[in-house]
Amino acid sequence: MVQKPDILVFLDTNVIFSALYSSHGHAATILEHYFKGNIRIIISQCVLEESIRILKEKLPNSLAAFNALLVNAPPLICKDPSNDEITRWSSVINTDDAKILASAVAIRADYLITGDTHFYNKNISEKSGLKIVTPAQFIKEYEKR
Repeated sequence: MVQKPDILVFLDTNVIFSALYSSHGHAATILEHYFKGNIRIIISQCVLEESIRILKEKLPNSLAAFNALLVNAPPLICKDPSNDEITRWSSVINTDDAKILASAVAIRADYLITGDTHFYNKNISEKSGLKIVTPAQFIKEYEKR
């Protein structure tokens, strides 16, 4: 019997972009761990849509790789949070990022991995119950296991 990985990570759009931009960074290493079955990745519908929009705009050559990921090894995709959930988290972070935070909280992710520095607030982490880390911090913690 194959055991499912026990770590569930929610990826922000900038981590997906970084992983597709460079195969040598920490974000790409996170995807490698996912492909090997070491972790589970989840994104929200809004992260998926934002990723497609930003990749089309800033890194169009990566769209084929992103499509291959979605077809061959799709991450879990959760529905976007309700307006009530977004409003709740808007008290600790801006509304756009409250969507991300609310999604990660709702699916009970172990980690929210993002490159957006405004997430790195002890208050946000404490209220959400999430470990909010950069890709580099996640890899460092993961490799200690």
